[in-house]
Parts: sequence; C-alpha cells; structure tokens
Amino acid sequence: MRTFRGGASPVMIGRESELRRLARLASSREPAVAIIAGEPGIGKTRLVHELLATLPAETVVLVGQAEPGSLSRPYEVLLDAIDGRPDIDDEQLAALTDPTRSPVERLHTGLAILADLVGDSPAVIVFEDLHWADSESAALFERIADQRGARLLLGTYRPDEVSRRQPVAGLLARLERRHAVTHVRLDRLTPSQTAAMLAAATGAPAPMRAAAALHHRTGGNPFFLEELLRALPGYDVEALVEQPLPWSLADVLRRQVDDLEPVSHRVVEAAAVLGHRIPFDLLADVTGASEDELIAVLRDLVTRGVLVESGDDEFAFRHALVREAIADQMLARQRRRLHEAALEALLRGGASDPAMVAHHARGAGRYDDMIAAARRGAALYLSIGSAYQALQLAEMGLDEAPDDTELLAAAARAAWLAGLLDDALRYGRRWRDLAGDTTDRAESLYLLVRIAWESRETGEMTALTHDIETLIAQLPPGADQARAMTAIAQSSYLRDEVEAALLWADRALALADEFDLPAVRLAALLEKGATLSERPQTAAAGREILSALVGEAEKAGEWVLAAHALNNLVQGEPPTSPAEHAETLERMRIDAERAGFESLAVATYFQGRARLAVRAGDLRVAIATLEEGREQDRGYRRRGRWADYHGVFLAGLYLEAGELDRVEQIIADLAVVPNNAPTTIPGLAFHLACRRSDLPLAEATLDELLAALDKENWRSGERAYDLISAALEIGLPAPRLDQMAAALLDADVWDAYRTLVDAQLAEAHGRHAEALAGYLSIAEAHVLGPATRGSVRVGAARCLLAADQRAEAAAQAEAAAPLLAEWSGWRVTQLGQVRARLGMAPADAADAVTGPAALTPREREVAVLISDGLTNSELARRLYISPKTAAVHVSNILRKLGVSSRTEVGDLVGRR
Repeated sequence: MRTFRGGASPVMIGRESELRRLARLASSREPAVAIIAGEPGIGKTRLVHELLATLPAETVVLVGQAEPGSLSRPYEVLLDAIDGRPDIDDEQLAALTDPTRSPVERLHTGLAILADLVGDSPAVIVFEDLHWADSESAALFERIADQRGARLLLGTYRPDEVSRRQPVAGLLARLERRHAVTHVRLDRLTPSQTAAMLAAATGAPAPMRAAAALHHRTGGNPFFLEELLRALPGYDVEALVEQPLPWSLADVLRRQVDDLEPVSHRVVEAAAVLGHRIPFDLLADVTGASEDELIAVLRDLVTRGVLVESGDDEFAFRHALVREAIADQMLARQRRRLHEAALEALLRGGASDPAMVAHHARGAGRYDDMIAAARRGAALYLSIGSAYQALQLAEMGLDEAPDDTELLAAAARAAWLAGLLDDALRYGRRWRDLAGDTTDRAESLYLLVRIAWESRETGEMTALTHDIETLIAQLPPGADQARAMTAIAQSSYLRDEVEAALLWADRALALADEFDLPAVRLAALLEKGATLSERPQTAAAGREILSALVGEAEKAGEWVLAAHALNNLVQGEPPTSPAEHAETLERMRIDAERAGFESLAVATYFQGRARLAVRAGDLRVAIATLEEGREQDRGYRRRGRWADYHGVFLAGLYLEAGELDRVEQIIADLAVVPNNAPTTIPGLAFHLACRRSDLPLAEATLDELLAALDKENWRSGERAYDLISAALEIGLPAPRLDQMAAALLDADVWDAYRTLVDAQLAEAHGRHAEALAGYLSIAEAHVLGPATRGSVRVGAARCLLAADQRAEAAAQAEAAAPLLAEWSGWRVTQLGQVRARLGMAPADAADAVTGPAALTPREREVAVLISDGLTNSELARRLYISPKTAAVHVSNILRKLGVSSRTEVGDLVGRR
C-alpha cells in the first residue's frame, strides 16, 4: 500500500467540483470507471487522497502506483497495491509472479486476488500513473472494469507522457468503446486559486501582488508552489516572490534538458534569456541558427514538453520555473551578451513591443533605452487595458528614474486599476509632490481623491479636497481649473455631499463648454449624473445623463468613465426589462475589462449578477453567485472598500434565507477589516439578534446602531425596511420602532420604501385600514423587488384578515405565492402563517402546479435552450450568467419537471 505525498496546503484548493463528481461515483454502489488526467504536480494524487478520506469505513481501498521502468515488471501496480497486506494468499502471490505460467493464468490469478480482497464490499481501486504501467497491469485494469459490483475503478495518468507504443494508449481507447468512462481533467490553478492556496498554507490572505507573481512564476502548478513554500520557513509570501529556487526543485526542472545536444542546449539557454515570449525570428537572430536547424531543435523541445507553441512563430516555456532554472545556471556575462544581441535585433527591426525592448535593455545594462521603452510601454498597456503589465513596466523604469513624473503617473493609474491601492496611493502621492506643472497636479489630485475614497482614508480625502480648492483659486479659467473642479465634484459625490457635487460639476461643465474640453466634459457629466441618480426625485434625469454619456465615452476610448457610468446604472433604480438590466451589466464588464479595471470587471460584476437574481426573485441563485464571488476573493489581502467586498451583501441574503450561523461568521470576518462603514457591524448584529429572538441583545445593538447612524449622512429605504422588519419579528416596543424609523429614513429615500415602512408601523400600531391602503398603493411598485412585493401582499392579507375580509385576504396570499416561489426564509414563513390562518394549503404543497406550467419565465427560457442541446457553459454565455448559476437553474428545472435527464426536459418542453 503506497504512502501519499503530503502538501504544504492543509486543504485542497480548486478541485471541489471534481471531488464531488468522484464521490458521487464512489457512493453510487454501481460499477464505475474514472480517469484523472493532468500534468505532473497538478494534484492528481491529492484528489485521490481527498476522495478516499470521504469513503465509509466498510469500503475496501486498494491503491497501487506504477513507477518509471514499470513496463518491464509485470503486474507492478497490483503488487504495489497489495504490498504489506497480511490477507494475501502466498500461493496466489507466487502464481502471479511466476514467469513460467501463461499470461491468461496470471491475469486470472490477479483477478482472483482482488476478488478475495474485495468480496461483496463496496470498493475503490486506484491505479496511479498509468502512463508508466506495464502491459499486464493495463490488461488487469481493463478486466477489472468489466467486473460487476459496487466498485469504482480509478486511474491517473499524464497525457503529455503517453505515446502510441505505451500500453495505456490502447487501454484508454478500448475503455472508451466499452464503458461510460468519467474523465476528470485537472487544469492549473487560476490566480484566485493560487491566492487561496497561499492563504491556506500561511493562515492569512495573500498580498495581491505576491499572489499574482507566484502564480506567474509557478504557472498555477500546485506542486511547484508547495515546493517554494517548503523552502521558506515561516511562509513569508512576499519574500517568496524573489526567493531563489530550492535546489531540489531546480534539479527536477533541469533534468528535462540535461541530455540535450550542444546546439539544442545553446538554443534553450537563449530562449530562457529571451523571456516569457520567444519569437522564432528573434531566437534565430540571437543564436545564429539556420531556419531548418532551429525548427528541428524547437520540434524536439516541444515534444519533450519543455516549450509550447504559443502563437504563430512564437514559443513559450511550458513552465516558467523551467526557464528560471535554466537561466539561473548561466553566467551573468552569458546572459548579458544574449540580452545585447536581442536588443540590437529588436531595434534593427523597429520592434513594436516596448516591453521586450525594456526587458532586454535592462538585461544589457542600457538604462536610457530601458527608461524610454518603459514610458512607451506603460502608456501602451494602459491604453489596451493591461493595467498589471503597465505597472510592471512603469516600475521597471522607476527603478532607474524614481522621480520621473510620467512613469509615476502611469504607475499610480495602473496600480489603481489593478486594485493595488497601497501602491496606487504611494505612487499617486509622489506624482503629486513632484508635479512640474498645474496639469500634472490637477490630474494627480483627481486620481488621489478616488484612491483615498476606495481606501477609506477619509481624512486624506478631506485634505485632498482642501488642496484642490486652493489650487482652483490659484488657476486661471481653463483646462486645469476645469479638471480640478471635476475632482471636487467627485470628492463631494463620494462623501455624499449632493449639493456641492452638483455645484462643482456644473462649474466644470461650463468651463468645458467654454474651452472645448471633451474629456473634462465627460468626467463632469459622470459626477453630475451619478449624483442626480442618488435622489429619487432626480434619478430619472441622472439616468438619462449617464445613459447618453456611455456611448460618448466608449467612442472616445474613455473606458473607465464608461464603466463607472454603467455601474451607476446597474446599481441604481433597475430598468423595467430584466434583459436590459443584464445587457447593461455585461456592457459594464466589457468596458471595465477594456480599461483593465479589475474591481469593476470582477467583484462589482459578481454583485451585479446577484442583484439580477434578486430582481428575478431567486434567492438561491443570488446567494450562489455571491458565494462564488467571495470565494474568488477570499485568498487575497485587500484594503478599503474592496476588503471582503461581498460580505455585507451576502450576510443580508443569508439573513433572508435564515442561514444565521453563516451571518455570525461573516460578522466575525468583517470585524477584523479596518475602517468599516460605521453602521456595518451594528446593523448586521442587530438584524441577527432579532432573527435569533434575542431581545436583550437586540435592544443593546440597536443603541449602537442609532449612535452609528449619526456618523453617516446618507439613508437607505431598503435598509430601513429590512431592519424594521426584523424588529417587528422580535416584537420591539412601538416607541422603539418609531425611533428606528425616524433615524433610518430621510427625505431622499424612495417613496415606495417610505410608504412600506409607514404601513409596517401603522400595522404594528393596530391601524389596519391605514396600513392596508399603504400596502396596496405599492403592491406593483417597480423599485421594490419581487420578494419585497410578495411581503407587501402578505402584509395586505394580514390587514384584510384583521377586518375579517377573508376572500380578499386569500386573493392577496395567492398573489404573493408566485413572487416568493424562488425565495426562502422569514418571508415564506410569514406567507405560510397567513395561508394557515385562511385554511389554505401551503404554497409549496404537493398538489401545486407541476410540469412545464410550474416553471418561472426564466426557467422556461433555460428549459427551451436545454432542449436545443446547450451545455451549462453555453447557457451561461447565452444568458450572461455564470456556469454555476446555469447549473442551479438546470437543477430547479429537473426538480419541477420530475425528470432526471436533460433529454427528458427536451421531450417535455421543446419549442412549441
């Protein structure tokens, strides 16, 4: 029985869905065959180990591994699996290894050994590293697959190490023809999974830059990352980025090229120095190799798995660490000469990629060329939305020219777009301090205001705003003064100073019109439109400005402005059409990606998708979407507004669903985040205490919440409704409810929410006729989501019951049911209570509508696409949702239709 390799990470990362698939096969009590494929170090063994840990005690487990050279040792895998087991018959073992016996006899002996070990028990039989397996082990694997019984036969192999001459090649082809094989392909970790693995190993979220650098360095290979972590006691992740390769790992990596011919060795060393991208013509120039000679060498390196063909006439190392290991053993002069040759070749050819020029200029020690290329490259990469690459180039130049304001400006913008707020603040401040003219100073202050707000540096925001006001007083009317005014409009909007934001935006717009400043005009319109959309009375005008602005900004290539405008449209009053809402969100994501705006393209996009699900009345999908977004973020150490960005929204959804222990955990997570908004923790703690019926704690936390509200100058009708709903459930006294309403509402909340809260309070005070009028007046209010409108109907039904108008109450309860059909938690409980008082069957009773008629409009749309044969991934692309959300819809459809396969969905629904 083999021993499993350990890992630096205490938990498996990024393989949850694969583990679930295998666990389902193992628990099915049916014969099943699964093959796990992946490159070395990708986690095949770890996945097997995690699977075995889930098995019940009565399961028989046999794990055997082939080794290099096993091709000449018959039944090596079975022998490894049964090694050391006391229950093996010595005569059978001797017969299995007796070369004088016929192959058929030995095969039957192997099957008999397995049959005796397994008996009638459920079993999992694992053959590891089938690419090294001997032909007899391959034949045994095939025969085991033919056996009946509750057993899972599992094989692992490396696809890149399989040739037609190896037994596993024929085995895989025959299995495909004769069995329903489950294929599990393990890919490299994504950047967020790499961050999660670092966080699991170190016990703390990983710095974004360190996680990105280590992902690039290891290529997302878990084994390489674990080896680097083992080499550095204490797991200082940031130090790990520059840590030399441990000798053991470097030796493993260099073995791939140790036996190369001299000409091939010269080529692979030159390729290692050229960098991440290796153009064929540049490699030929540097090595002096002929085209035919170089083609032959590259073909061999690709076959060995050292290089991959990454594009037309372009190559890359399959693993960046192989390139690093090769370059590290070269002499410094050797590397410098290759850099010089590459630089000269690039300059002769008029190279269009300044990043390559900068890389080789630095390696050749030609720093003037490097700085010039860094400036060009940073500007180029910012213009195409590659913020992280722009930052790397700007920093390369700043290493030699730390006071270069052009490079500082590029570094500040790029770091902000990439979500690296600490770096953005540092570069932005230095850019401001060294600004040589008023244009630079106005631009730097405009950016710093935004960065300080995102970092929750409120004191710095105030100081920056004062600096801008001073600058405006010193400037003559013109472009710089207009830009500075836009910066104050932005600062005022972000600090919820509505009147000031509108005043400064209008002043900036007047100058933009007078001096023909289109960029300033767009920026000022963004601030004005966003400010107007915050107030219900002016929201329509704000949306009109923002909607018109988007097209202009996109035509001008102002992708950041366009993405911000679209985000405001997504977050504000929802459009009447869900399709329009989804299209706006998708357009925001695309524009944010074009700008390289990481936070809007990823985190805000997840929140937008969750809001779409809430607007569709589907709580399960909303929660799943935010859980996915939060999981992607959990491994990173972020600051300011992006620290646990999804936590508050997700806690609110958990409160809706009654997942109260999860809410408590999120509150604990948020408590360690610095600079939370004043009401965040008290608001969630009060809501949780109410839902847990802890009246003393609710009273105490309410006092904290009311004190925190004094520190905020904005109010939300939705928040007021949520908290007063919770307070009503726990039975807070009426005076406390009135106190809450006075503190939580102001003149700028949406009328529908104000009416709703007033109706709740009227009902609590026993004024049922007044409450009923309020509820009915907003029953179709578009600004309220389906779940809230469902609760409005339930409230109306309660008031009608109080007046003994049972028929009308029943009509309201029936109207609430479809609005809450995909919801759960306290709202559904309240509906059930009303229906019970009316003697009605529960809304989800078994005699409810089933079949196609039970599907929601969205599910009907998905079902039709399923009948067209679309996979979950194709559904996700067609409907602008994630594959996980698509899977939730498919699961709901199968349940409602009472079927188990997608084919049956097509039979029941189809296109009629």
